[in-house]
Amino acid sequence: MERADRVKVVISWQILYTQECRRDVERLSSQLKNRLEVLGALFEQNPFHPRLHTHKLTGRLRDLWSFSLDFHHRVIFEFIDSHTVLLLRAGDHSIYRHYR
Repeated sequence: MERADRVKVVISWQILYTQECRRDVERLSSQLKNRLEVLGALFEQNPFHPRLHTHKLTGRLRDLWSFSLDFHHRVIFEFIDSHTVLLLRAGDHSIYRHYR
């Protein structure tokens, strides 16, 4: 197969933010904001990219998902439909206790 015959299909997810998540992002350090920008680009292409460490939550948050910004910081989100994601909260692990 020649290189010109190969087709790469890129499907991008629509990313929406809650007002709470926007406020959370404003409060992040500039280093974490930059990291969110880089990882957000990965997330938009593939929410399950290995660098994101995406995982389903349990307990009272069992309908939600999370991905990692770093060892201490996470983003909570939910899948709205087959190509739309709503980011709910961003911050350290305390966001799990303070959500809902």
